[in-house]
Amino acid sequence: MGSDYFRQVTETTPTRFWINNPSAGEMERAIDAGAISCTTNPAYCSKLLRSEPQYIHGVIDRVYQECAARIMKGFLPLHEQSGRVDGWVTIQDDPRRDEDAKAIMDATLRHAKLGRNYMAKIPVISSGIASIGELVRRDMAVCATEMFSVAQTLQICELYQGASQACGKHPVFYITHITGIFDEYLRGVAQSNGIDIDPGVLDQAGCIVARRVHDIIRERGYEATLMGGGARGVHHFTEFVGGNFHITINWSTARELMDAEIPVASRIDAEAPPGVVEELRSKLPDFRKAYDEDGLSVEEFQTFGPVQHFRNEFVNGYQKLLDEIARRRILLGVG
Repeated sequence: MGSDYFRQVTETTPTRFWINNPSAGEMERAIDAGAISCTTNPAYCSKLLRSEPQYIHGVIDRVYQECAARIMKGFLPLHEQSGRVDGWVTIQDDPRRDEDAKAIMDATLRHAKLGRNYMAKIPVISSGIASIGELVRRDMAVCATEMFSVAQTLQICELYQGASQACGKHPVFYITHITGIFDEYLRGVAQSNGIDIDPGVLDQAGCIVARRVHDIIRERGYEATLMGGGARGVHHFTEFVGGNFHITINWSTARELMDAEIPVASRIDAEAPPGVVEELRSKLPDFRKAYDEDGLSVEEFQTFGPVQHFRNEFVNGYQKLLDEIARRRILLGVG
């Protein structure tokens, strides 16, 4: 199977592969392997500082937009050939301004000028929710992100549905469940608090919530495509094969899947062993908040532990970029 893994997934299931934060070479290899679109995040440029320092230093004045624009250009032929179905590239603005609705809108409208295949990547917290409603009215493609809970799913899908019915527009709409980061966060909580729980049970938490989100979208007929993100292992792709599920992974994970000779098999309807959900619910309140429909209020979205954990990664990555810009300015003698 090897290099044909993702093409077999595409040919035999509705599951799709997106590449996350690629270098130029990884982008080309991912497209050849069957990637249909691309996600980026505020840590993208800090990754390029390691993988392509000469390139990133050449565009230091407009780093994130320039780097994302290069990827948009690479995916544009696929976007046009597919009739604007595939070939999207998401851009998410400065994570330090996530709570500023005006800043989100200003950045979105600025980024939209970069290319036809731009997709706004907006966090599902109070400020982002307000922005997403406006973007639906403007008929702009949206990827709702920083989602870890069923409550966030219901809130944003109902908002999209209401805004779409009111304005008569149906822009492309993705919602992203950050599966692997959720597992990572819960593992940290268990270790910090001395919670006695089997690591094998913890490893199932993100997939359990993501499958619940998938089932809710399917059962209620929401006009949204579910995306998996934050993968921390190949199971964060293989466990969702067979579903109407687009999954964004780093090239290293994609390469691991292709090299592992894993057969393409539908796993989307697999059920957790008896007792696993109840053990997670009883021992980890954050799992319960993520799993239950009323587990979180809108006001609690932005302070939810996994959201904060994920955003901290973005802020740290973004800060590395700012630090490098400052260093380069000193080297170039720019005041």
